[in-house]
Amino acid sequence: MSRTMDKWIALVRANMKDRKVTQDELAERLGMSQGGVGHWLNKRREPSLADMNRVLAELGLGYLEVALEIRERVDEEQPLERRYNPYFRYPVSDWNGLCEVREKRAPYGPERFELTDYHAGGEAFWLPVTGDAMTAPTGLSVSAGMLILVDPSIDAVPGKLVVAQWDDSPRATFRQLQEESGQLYLVPLNPTYPKLLLTDDCRILGVVVQATAKF
Repeated sequence: MSRTMDKWIALVRANMKDRKVTQDELAERLGMSQGGVGHWLNKRREPSLADMNRVLAELGLGYLEVALEIRERVDEEQPLERRYNPYFRYPVSDWNGLCEVREKRAPYGPERFELTDYHAGGEAFWLPVTGDAMTAPTGLSVSAGMLILVDPSIDAVPGKLVVAQWDDSPRATFRQLQEESGQLYLVPLNPTYPKLLLTDDCRILGVVVQATAKF
């Protein structure tokens, strides 16, 4: 559990810093003392899995889960599909020239892949999150340094997180699709950034189906 604990502490501390949340504020949200939170973050006490996930939820990271995986002992007589959990690998792409990269692959293929148990319906790809446009002060938040998995086969409906690109821009953008008065907008989770009208010259490349923190 110690390695999981170290990763959890690093993730919590980074997101507290990004969102300017103090230990006192986090403790108040959790209905506990500041000292109790401090014991967790300084490894003097080990929180339960439920408490670790409560903290992630309060920091807008409810889409992540700390889990203790218990597997059955492998029986060689079992069929293969019973022995292994399926994992799928998808390429890690670059934000620049993303349309061109997806439509015409490089002759030697992408150099980096990441694994996930998500089975995509289309040619999914990972993107590293940069900047703080999707870091929110409260609620859902996706911080810089995380990886997002984009599935082009998912319908982009209001409320979904999407990756889009304008025809005249070499760089894609990561936003939440929202509808207001019959118009569709690409809206950042960080309120200090402007929302953008989704126009005919903007193409949605896919819907974000998973986010993960890499250590």
